Amino acid sequence: MAFDKKQKPAEGEQPEEMTENAETEMPVDDGALDAQAPAEEQPAQEPDALAAAEAKAEEYLNMAQRVQADFDNYRRRTKATRAEAYEDGAREFIKQLLPVVDNLERAIAQESSDESLMTGVKLVYKQMMDALEKRGVTVIDRPGEKFDPNLENAVLQGTPDEGEPGTVCAVLQKGYQMGDQVIRHAMVKVVAE
Repeated sequence: MAFDKKQKPAEGEQPEEMTENAETEMPVDDGALDAQAPAEEQPAQEPDALAAAEAKAEEYLNMAQRVQADFDNYRRRTKATRAEAYEDGAREFIKQLLPVVDNLERAIAQESSDESLMTGVKLVYKQMMDALEKRGVTVIDRPGEKFDPNLENAVLQGTPDEGEPGTVCAVLQKGYQMGDQVIRHAMVKVVAE
């Protein structure tokens, strides 16, 4: 007798067709397959993704360091510019005070019968000179020294009997400098060479 596949199987037996289909139609946990199948692919992809992330992090770190360096340079430049502007302003203000100092010196040079007035003028002059000295201002007053065009303006020519040739024989108006910068050149009389 021929066995027909469509016949009912005996008890406890499953037909072959169902056995094959049962294996393929069985519900499968998708998470288990994903974890098993890409396990081979993940190690290959992870180093690439990790390397890309590290490269991106390095790029961001370099960018942040450049921005920080630029900001530090900007801060340094602005601090130097601000200090320079402050010094320029101080020099300009001191330049405006110098005629007052000259007038105080002229007042002290004059003889007066009022001793208390002269004492007051001398005290004001001393206080003014102390304030200028604290600010770093020095007097350019070099009689008898070699003429220096960086510090002095020669306005008169002296005779050989007034000193050695090329030297300052008289200071007509004192000069002032603040640090290395001349605020006002001294006006001098120089012996001709």
